[in-house]
Amino acid sequence: MASVIPAAGTLPWRRRQGQLEVALVHRPKYDDWSWAKGKLDPGEQPSVAAARETLEETGLVVRLGVPLPSAEYPVLDSTGGPATKQVHYWAARVTGGTGVLENEIDEVAWVDVRSANDRLDYARDREQLLALVRAERAGELRTWPIALVRHAKAVPRGKWEGDDRIRPLDAVGRAQAESVGAVLGAYGVTRVVSSSSTRCVSTVEPYAVGRGLRLRTRDALSEEGFSEGHDGALAQVERLLRKAEPAALCSHGPVLPTLIEVLSRRVAHSPDRGDVGEQLGQAAAESMRKGEVLVCHLVGKGDDARVVDVERIDT
Repeated sequence: MASVIPAAGTLPWRRRQGQLEVALVHRPKYDDWSWAKGKLDPGEQPSVAAARETLEETGLVVRLGVPLPSAEYPVLDSTGGPATKQVHYWAARVTGGTGVLENEIDEVAWVDVRSANDRLDYARDREQLLALVRAERAGELRTWPIALVRHAKAVPRGKWEGDDRIRPLDAVGRAQAESVGAVLGAYGVTRVVSSSSTRCVSTVEPYAVGRGLRLRTRDALSEEGFSEGHDGALAQVERLLRKAEPAALCSHGPVLPTLIEVLSRRVAHSPDRGDVGEQLGQAAAESMRKGEVLVCHLVGKGDDARVVDVERIDT
């Protein structure tokens, strides 16, 4: 049986003089034009690899947007045997970087979508371009994320004798916190809100500290605060919707389904996006796993904010 080689990449996009443009990369080794992409490191999340590979190949820091169709095609593995390369793609907006070429690429070209369609060397790469154009025409390309995070694995309640609010992460949970931070970085999170409980704070604090971001803690997002009333927790989600800033909110298993319901009521029904509402409903019904990140991609702000896509990422 052919092995599977997981990889990930992006379609960086921008609007220039009212025209949609995308960034293609040229690989001198193969003399081809394609998208920035590369293989996953061991244990790496596809979304994290997509942002990392884009930076390594183009020198551009990107913020992931909506996922795009994946591609699968036959290749040879390191031993010369048959393999299938599976590449996950995202739309991406450039947020920084030098643009200096760093790895395996000798040219990056920003071109309009018609020119991109003509220049791409592989028919499979046109599927992502078509999806990007469709999202743009539907008004679902310029998105911003809310990442709902369930705290990482903590010391079991039965083995903790102190106040449950200060129950810490265990060794697995601390490793999960690093993975959670890498995911939040791929989506360009700039606002971090957490339950005041230690296990939640410790899940997102490494990311906030590493990025120089203020970590906002809220008692209303804790299990204890939520048990006294839901209004405070719901207000936190509504505040994020008004801000329309890439955000992460970390809370607990009993709290998150109610917060997910707020976002479920804001699903934008689109034939190109599938049943996003069903995915949110499933996440609420199953209860998010510890360390899981539910990335909701939104357009608009405040009362006009709508969820156009969703991803579940298990760290």
